[in-house]
Amino acid sequence: MHPPTAGGAGKATAPYGSWESPISAAAVSAAGRTAEGLAVAGDGRLVWVETRPEEGGRAVLVKESTESGGKARDVTPQGFAVRSLAQEYGGGAFAVQGDVVVFSNYTDQRLYKQTIGDNSPLPLTPEYAGSVVRYADGVFDPHFHRFVTIMEDHRQNSSNPITTIAAVRISDQDVEEPTMLVSGSDFYAFPRVDQTKKRMAWIEWSNPNMSWDKSQLWVGYFNEKGEVTKRICVAGGDPTLVESPTEPKWSSKGELFFITDRRSGFWNIYKWDEQRNVVTTLYSLDAEFSKPMWIFGVSSYDFLGKDNSSHKIICCYRQNGKSYFGVLDYDSESFSKIDIPFSSVNNIVSGDGSFYIEGASASLPVSIAKVTLDERGTMATNFSIVWSSSEDVAKFKSYFSLPEFVEFPTVIPGQHAYAYFYAPYNDIFQGSSEEKPPLVVRTHGGPTAEAQGVLDLSVQYWTSRGWAFVDVNYGGSSGYGREFRERLLGQWGVVDVNDCCSCATFLVETGRVDGQRLCVTGESAGGFTTLACLAFRQTFKAGSSLYGIADLAALRAGMNKFEAYYIDNLVGNKQAYFERSPINFVNNFSCPVILFQGLEDTVVSPDQATKIYKAIKDKGLPVALVEYEGEQHGFRKAENIKFTLEQEMVFFARLVGKFKVPDDITPIKIENFD
Repeated sequence: MHPPTAGGAGKATAPYGSWESPISAAAVSAAGRTAEGLAVAGDGRLVWVETRPEEGGRAVLVKESTESGGKARDVTPQGFAVRSLAQEYGGGAFAVQGDVVVFSNYTDQRLYKQTIGDNSPLPLTPEYAGSVVRYADGVFDPHFHRFVTIMEDHRQNSSNPITTIAAVRISDQDVEEPTMLVSGSDFYAFPRVDQTKKRMAWIEWSNPNMSWDKSQLWVGYFNEKGEVTKRICVAGGDPTLVESPTEPKWSSKGELFFITDRRSGFWNIYKWDEQRNVVTTLYSLDAEFSKPMWIFGVSSYDFLGKDNSSHKIICCYRQNGKSYFGVLDYDSESFSKIDIPFSSVNNIVSGDGSFYIEGASASLPVSIAKVTLDERGTMATNFSIVWSSSEDVAKFKSYFSLPEFVEFPTVIPGQHAYAYFYAPYNDIFQGSSEEKPPLVVRTHGGPTAEAQGVLDLSVQYWTSRGWAFVDVNYGGSSGYGREFRERLLGQWGVVDVNDCCSCATFLVETGRVDGQRLCVTGESAGGFTTLACLAFRQTFKAGSSLYGIADLAALRAGMNKFEAYYIDNLVGNKQAYFERSPINFVNNFSCPVILFQGLEDTVVSPDQATKIYKAIKDKGLPVALVEYEGEQHGFRKAENIKFTLEQEMVFFARLVGKFKVPDDITPIKIENFD
C-alpha cells in the first residue's frame, strides 16, 4: 500500500489535488477499449470482440495472431460492427465454428455469416425496418446445420417484445424467416446444443423476476425435424427452492454442467444425472462461481482439454473481494488453486492444449491471457498477454495507487459492507502532513455490479493528482452471495445511500481523508445513488451523475421489458417511488451537481437529466449539464470519455477542492456560480 502522504527523498510537497500527472484524460479514454466475448476458432486461435472508443465505440471482431507476440488482425470489415441490442445491454453477439463466424450487426441487428479472412459477410436473417428483431447468445447446431439463438421480436409491440429461442438456417442462398423452437417464457438465455445427442439446454425466466432472482434450467430433445418435442426441468422447478441456475454447458461426452445457488445462496458448479434426473454439486463453497447475467454470453468456466477425459474444469470464484482461479476435479471433488497475475477473472474459454482468460489485477488493466498448464493441471507453465485494453499502461506504473480492501460498518449494528480504497499517490509529489486529501466516492451501477479493485486508469487519473478514491460495494452488490445481494430488495435508495455515506464517514474517522471535501459520483444506477445521497444526506459537498436516475416513477413508466419489474422489487410501492426520487426533493439539495447524459439513451431517458438540472438551477445551486449527441447508455466515444473526466475533476476542484488543477482545461459554465 502507498500511504496517503507517501514521501521519499526529493519529493515535492504540494496541495492534494494539484499534483501534475502524466495520466491524462486522453490516456484514460485511449485505455477505454473493452473485450466483449471470447471464442476459439478451428485453428485453435482466439477470436474476440474489441470495442474502440477512437472509432466512436465501434465493436470489431479480431483474431489472435499466428505469430507469437504478433498483432491481432481484424475479422470484421469496415461498414459492420459486432454488437447486439437484445435486452438493451446485448452481449453474446457472435459465435464461431471452425473458420465460420455468425454475428449480429449493430446497425440493422441482422445475423450475418462470414468466413474468417473473407470480407464479404452474408445476411442470414431478413431485413426489417428499424432493427426491430434482435439476436444474441447463439450457437451452431451440428445436427441440423443451423444456428440456434435468442430472438427478440419488437415488431408487434416495441415495449413488450416477444423473446424466443429460434433456429436460423445457415445458407449462402435465400434468406429465410427463423424457426421458433422454444417460447412461452418472458426471457431465455444460454441455448446450448449437446454435440453428442440431439438435445439442447437453456435458461428461462419470467417477470417479475430477474434471472439472478429465480430462473429455470431446461433440457429439450429434438425430433427428426429438429423440433423440441420433449423437455425436462433440470433445476429451478422445485417450488420449495429459490434458485437461479445459469451457464449450462455440455461436455464432449454429453454431460450437462451448470451453476446455481440452491440452498447455500452462493453460485456453485453442479452436474446433472440424466438417468435419475437429479443434480449434485461438484464443490460446495461459500463463494460465487458466476455473476448476475446483465449481458449475454458470459463464460465463467470451461472444460480442461477438448475431450474432457481428465474430469477437470477450469474455473474461478470470487470470495471476500478476490478471484481465485484453478482446476476443479469433479471426480475427486477437489479444487486446485493456480497462481496467475490476475486478481479478477471475467471469462474463460478452453483452447487446444491451453485456455484463454479475460481478467485484470491492481497493476494489470483488463487483458486477455493465454495460459498453459503442466501435465497434472496444477501449475501454469505459460502466461502470456494476448490483448490489453491499454497496451502502454506500464509507463504509468510509478504513479499507480494500489487498492486497499476495506470492510466498514453499516448503519445496522454488527453488519458490514466493503470497498476498495485508493490513497493519493504520485512519484514526484506528496501532500503536506497538515492536510488530508479530498475524496471521490464512486457508486457502481447495476445496482448488482461489483467493484473489483483492478487497474482502472480513470481511478488513477484522480489519485495521481492527489485525490483519494473509494469504490464502494454497498449492500446489493454481487460477489458476496444472495443474502448480501438481497439487502437491496425493497431498499434501493436506502441501503446503498447509507452504505456509501457510512464508507465516506469511516474513511474520515480513520484519518484517511478530509471530511470537508467529500465528493460522490456514479453511472446509471450509481447515478441514482449519487443523487439520492445528495437529496437525503448531508455527507457530500458535491456530486456528479452520469446518465443517472432522478425520477423513479418516470423510469418505471419507460422501462424496457428486461427490467420492467426490476425496480418494483428494488423500490416497492408507489409511496416509496415518490419518497426515494431525488427529483421530488430538490429543496433538500445543498451542494453543487454536474450531470452528463447521452441523448440516445434508451435505458435512462435524457429528460431525467434535464428535469433535475432545471430544478437544481431554479433552486439557485451551482449546476452544470453536459449532453452528448449520438451517445447511448454508457459513453463509448473517446472524445466524450475524455471531456467527461476533465469536467468532472475541474467541477469538483473549483467547488470543493479549493485548489488549482494541474491540467490546462477550459471549464464549462456552471449555472449559479460563474
